[in-house]
Amino acid sequence: MNTLRQFRLELARLLQNHLTWPAILVTALSPVAGLTVYRPLYSSSDSGYVTTMQGMYLANPALAGGILGAVVFAILTVWSMDRLRRDGMETLTHAVVSPTTAALTRLGALLCISVIAQAITTLAWLPYAIMKLGAVFDLKSYLLIYLIFMYGAIPLAILFASAAYQFTQRADLSLALFAAFAALSLTVWKEKWQLCWLNPCVWAVSDDFSNYRIFRSVAYVRLTWLLAMAGLWLLSYLCVRRYGKGPLGSFAHNIRRFYRPAIAAALIACSGLLYMGQPFLDHSSPDMDYDFVFASEYMEAVTCSGRYADVRPDPKTGSVYGKAQFQLQNTSGQEQNVRFLINPGYEISSIQANGADVPFTLEDRQEINEKAFVVVIPAAPEIELTMEYGGFPQEWNIVSAEQGSLEISGTYMKLENDALSPCPYNVWYQGDHLPNVTDITLPGHMTPILFGLGSTELLQENSDSTKTWRMERDSYRMIIYAGDYIREEIPVEPAGITVNFYYSRKHQPVMEAMNAAESIRQTIEYCTEHIGPLSFYGDGTFNLIERRSDGGGYAGDGASIADELDYTAENLSNGAKGGSSAQVTIHEIVHQWWGLGNMFDPMDESGIWSAEGLTCYTTYRIVKALYGEREAQTSFVDTWQEAADDYYKDFYVRHPEYLSALPEQYQADITNNLRGMRQYNEMPLKILKAEQLVGGEEAMDEILKGLFGRELNPEYPYLTYQEFLDACHLTEEDLNLE
Repeated sequence: MNTLRQFRLELARLLQNHLTWPAILVTALSPVAGLTVYRPLYSSSDSGYVTTMQGMYLANPALAGGILGAVVFAILTVWSMDRLRRDGMETLTHAVVSPTTAALTRLGALLCISVIAQAITTLAWLPYAIMKLGAVFDLKSYLLIYLIFMYGAIPLAILFASAAYQFTQRADLSLALFAAFAALSLTVWKEKWQLCWLNPCVWAVSDDFSNYRIFRSVAYVRLTWLLAMAGLWLLSYLCVRRYGKGPLGSFAHNIRRFYRPAIAAALIACSGLLYMGQPFLDHSSPDMDYDFVFASEYMEAVTCSGRYADVRPDPKTGSVYGKAQFQLQNTSGQEQNVRFLINPGYEISSIQANGADVPFTLEDRQEINEKAFVVVIPAAPEIELTMEYGGFPQEWNIVSAEQGSLEISGTYMKLENDALSPCPYNVWYQGDHLPNVTDITLPGHMTPILFGLGSTELLQENSDSTKTWRMERDSYRMIIYAGDYIREEIPVEPAGITVNFYYSRKHQPVMEAMNAAESIRQTIEYCTEHIGPLSFYGDGTFNLIERRSDGGGYAGDGASIADELDYTAENLSNGAKGGSSAQVTIHEIVHQWWGLGNMFDPMDESGIWSAEGLTCYTTYRIVKALYGEREAQTSFVDTWQEAADDYYKDFYVRHPEYLSALPEQYQADITNNLRGMRQYNEMPLKILKAEQLVGGEEAMDEILKGLFGRELNPEYPYLTYQEFLDACHLTEEDLNLE
């Protein structure tokens, strides 16, 4: 019987089997777990689960579906392979069909069934995704998420379970080996992104921008494991029992066809090479030597008077190629070794000084997502140093489980510092300023934004539908965001600035519906008057930039970052931050003062003091001023009080001895939930009580102004609870709510 005919018969048999369709049905229903009990993506809020819409309704279900689908098909695989032995038909069947042919056709049939199951799952969940995601739905992203995040795990499970059975010929042992292999991925290997074969490390997915870097990362891991599992299966295939021999005897017989073990070895070797040569993360030392990145001493004989870079990102590959020029002065009269830093993923193709090639040496060591190279510059007093570079930018290895920051695609890019172009390490400016000019070529629909002080102008439109933009800044370092942005100018008269609010075109209906621009203007006016002006306002303008979900934000030099998680539908309906989307927008803008303008110790998890308490209180005050006391009382104070009352009635709060008896993971989950509730509800109630004790709103405004404008301790720049209490002349006991 030929192999193709045997495959058709095996596939037909499986499709008619009474367990196959229940397995397909369970697989199709498995994404439900991602909507309820298994939500691996990061939440931006301690008050409730908040992530992007695609994260909530696509990525979490697909990741959960991948785990459950893999388990279902591992069981189906072992059950199918054990059928002949279980029914006592093994000897008779093997007299008609070669055991190796049967093993090959059975594997092919199982993989076909898994494709059918995935196709049904993908089609079944499509209407739900369209309904839930609305304006941010993207068919391409939908298909990629279900293909890579979910289906990527199922063939691996089939291959492993099949290999385990071919090695052992026992169903119970095969399932035990699969359970152990899956448990490793879910526990010990959970934070090791290349070892998570079952539950890939996905920190966040974007609604408004692209996700190609995380897609590439997960697909790369899936491919690595697919080659490894295929090689393992081929090794087990050599152990398929033949002629009544055991595993070793069958192996000795099956390797007579040399290409079989050769292919298995080649697949495993390729998997190892992919594992060792992954392009996504650098190899920085875990010790974090900041002297490697920030020079304590600068060269006396070499200075820089100008810098230029022509940068050409490739949206299709996620790579960057460029040419950088430095105007250097060498007053020593002899050759000098100048050190530069660059992203570890880039290679230097050539370096010339005044048109002639000069030697350079790449250092093997990497620190804090930087690698260094040393250039030997000539003894000439004036040197034009030109270098060509490029490659796929690598992220810092400490964020291996949180990849996606260095996204480069046709809809979004973030290029900063030495991921944009090489940076001199130990060479200072010739004068007080350093002209830094960067030309960047982008797809025609993308708008570049220079973070911080500087200028941006359109230089030219190119014949290939791209545009070249010129960015100028007075500094070695430069951060550029680019995307399909809308810019909305918001004049804020009391602050004397115009806010340029940049947000994704995809989010335009949401921003307009909640009148985000007016909320931003009112919030900045109020906070500037009642708390104080932000120190990072620019000269007449202030850029507020929505970026791809990256965890939090930062500010400086006339610009501030707003994470897209701040404007998702889930976050805008977060009752802990406000009773409406406009109020939540106010809450997020207030974080420019409490959280960015004043920092809170992120490592302090012992209490409830955080940026959220002052932010919730300030939001309440703004809503009270804009919409009246009744609206503020209903949306905030009543909500805070109800949550605080529930907290003090909580069983584990009243009986902490029972909490300590629970497993550590349950203790951590309950404690985190309670702490988040207290930060958003109990703490603002305490601050409101402090307002009453210090003499009212005006007195509290003066206290907050003093705290906001205080002189920072550079060794510990965080605002503490004790500082707040001291400014109010109160003690912790004074603010007890019970």
